[in-house]
Amino acid sequence: MSEAALAAPPNRPGPPVNAELVLAALPDPVVVLQDQDVIAWVNPAAEQFFGAGSSSLCGNPLSSLVASDSPLMALVAMVREHGSGLADHGVEVAGPRLGTQRVDIRVSPIHEAPGRLVISIRPRSIAETMDRQMSYRGAARSVMGIARLLAHEVKNPLSGISGAAQLLEQNASEPDRELTRLIRQEADRICALVDQMDQFGEEGTYQTRPVNIHEVLGHVRKLAQGGFGRHVRFTERYDPSLPPAAADRNGLVQVFLNLVKNACEAVPQQGGDIVISTAYRHGVRVNVPGTRERMSLPLEVSVADNGPGIPEELRAHMFDAFVTTKPGGTGLGLALVAKVVRDLRGVVEFDSEPRRTVFRVRLPIYQQQDDARARVAQTGEAGHG
Repeated sequence: MSEAALAAPPNRPGPPVNAELVLAALPDPVVVLQDQDVIAWVNPAAEQFFGAGSSSLCGNPLSSLVASDSPLMALVAMVREHGSGLADHGVEVAGPRLGTQRVDIRVSPIHEAPGRLVISIRPRSIAETMDRQMSYRGAARSVMGIARLLAHEVKNPLSGISGAAQLLEQNASEPDRELTRLIRQEADRICALVDQMDQFGEEGTYQTRPVNIHEVLGHVRKLAQGGFGRHVRFTERYDPSLPPAAADRNGLVQVFLNLVKNACEAVPQQGGDIVISTAYRHGVRVNVPGTRERMSLPLEVSVADNGPGIPEELRAHMFDAFVTTKPGGTGLGLALVAKVVRDLRGVVEFDSEPRRTVFRVRLPIYQQQDDARARVAQTGEAGHG
């Protein structure tokens, strides 16, 4: 990068600012290419985006990070050919470190430095995720209505059916007892399904408290290893400096137990790997749907598995109720995850490709003013100052 400085605006005192400092402060990834599309410079956001430090990125060709047939590579080639900046929106960029991400891209030549290009990348996942949260909210309301109907109209006759089967079983022959036991088991299964659906409410009843994410994840991992995850190798990659989350412990256990259970069921019986990781993503802010409020969601928890991936046709509906890829699955687990995360004022998203699916949950950190909000919510009274 050039050491050119940005002059201070006219009539305003102040020292000149180095251009690299400005680019380094940007929240969007910025990459500078030299001849042969070799990476010459990256800002910290690009290091985070590509999952590597500048020392390992610089000096390598861009093609080592993204697929050769990527829209990004095509855009770079067009800019070099025509000599003018170009942009593309909503394109998928894939690579060995990236997985697959949908982004907006702008590539521009640096006319003062022939042969050099600057690439700016804007990930779209957060904005699109917040839009999807609104549709998940509608899905949760629909399921809530169904749950109420089932609770009132189905559970009572099911109890009668189960009781009648139990009475018949007392005087039945052994072959007939197998049938009566089957009737009772299926009735109990339907009751359990109704109880699970009944967890979808209009609004969450969670109280925000400081929650140690790693303690929650350790508890979930122990539950998994003691049951449905016995065949899985777990790897934990935690940021030890992570501050407490503003959340509800039971709600988070419910969320991550569902995500880990889904991952355990997706991986192969032999060689199944699940990686649970945490990170602090400074500068991640989102609009709260339906308000003018902007929230910071710097806490990121990821659950990655080496299963076959999510079919393309299901990806847009993964958090809808009754959508599932598992034989015999109810399709309620991820819908419940989306609902609980929304109630905790977070977002959930995923990336998927063959042998790598990652679900990410982003949450706010706990701050002292959360105590005041909790007291107001409990008493219904705001303090006067």
